[in-house]
Amino acid sequence: MKDFKLNYKPFGDRSILIEWPSEIDSSILNDLLLFKSAIVNQSIKGLVEVKSAYNSILVIYNIAIDDVYGEIKHLKALYSERVSTIKSANRHWRIPVCYEDVFALDLEAMSVQTKLSKTEIIALHSEAVYSVYFIGFLPGFLYLGGLDKKLHFQRKATPRLHVKKGAVAIGGSQTGVYPNESPGGWNIIGNSPISFFDVSKKEPCFAEAGDKIQFYEVSKSEYDGIKTLVEAGIYQLESEVIDD
Repeated sequence: MKDFKLNYKPFGDRSILIEWPSEIDSSILNDLLLFKSAIVNQSIKGLVEVKSAYNSILVIYNIAIDDVYGEIKHLKALYSERVSTIKSANRHWRIPVCYEDVFALDLEAMSVQTKLSKTEIIALHSEAVYSVYFIGFLPGFLYLGGLDKKLHFQRKATPRLHVKKGAVAIGGSQTGVYPNESPGGWNIIGNSPISFFDVSKKEPCFAEAGDKIQFYEVSKSEYDGIKTLVEAGIYQLESEVIDD
C-alpha cells in the first residue's frame, strides 16, 4: 500500500483539510476512501462529518478545535496505521443513455473538432468504466474519473443557462450527468432517463464515492419506455456488487 505525502492544514476553526497530490487518479481515490473510512470508524471526539473530493478530505468537528496541531498529529498517526483490509460494499452501476441528435446538442461539434465520428465518440464514452470520486455541484451530480483521453474536450466558452435534467456531458477531462435542470458549460452528448437524486428515498443518490459507472446506449423509444417506468417509480437500475 502506497503512502502519499499529504498536506494537513486548518480550515476555519472547526475543520481540518487533508490534501493528496493534485490529480485525478484511482490510486489516490482508493487511498483517500481508505483513510476516510479509518477516520469515520475511529469515533473521534466531536467529529461531525468527513467530506471528500478528488484529492482531499475535509474533517469537520462540532466545536472549535482547541489544539489543531495536536489533532493533525493524531490524524497523521491514524493515516500511518490505516489498513487495506477494509472491505467495501461498492457497486457497478449500468446507466442507460440516449445519444440521438434530439439530446446530443454538442455531439456534432465534438465530432468535427476531434475528427472522431459520432459513432466512435459514443462507443468510447459507453465502453469506459468510470469511478465515482465524489458527489457535488448539484445534489446527485457524480464526479467521474476515467474518461478516454480522445474525448477530453474543453468546456463551452459561454455556458448554457438551461441544461435539461439527465443531460450527459463532457467538460475537460470529465464526464457526468446533470441530475436536475441547471446552468452548465459542459458539452452535451446525450441524456439519461433515470433519476440521480430522489429526496423521497432513504438514500436520495443511489451511488457513492468508490462505485463504478458504465453507460450503455439506448434508442429514443427505449429511452421513453424507461422514463415511463422511472416516473411510475417501478424502474430498477442495473447494478452488481464489485468483487474486491
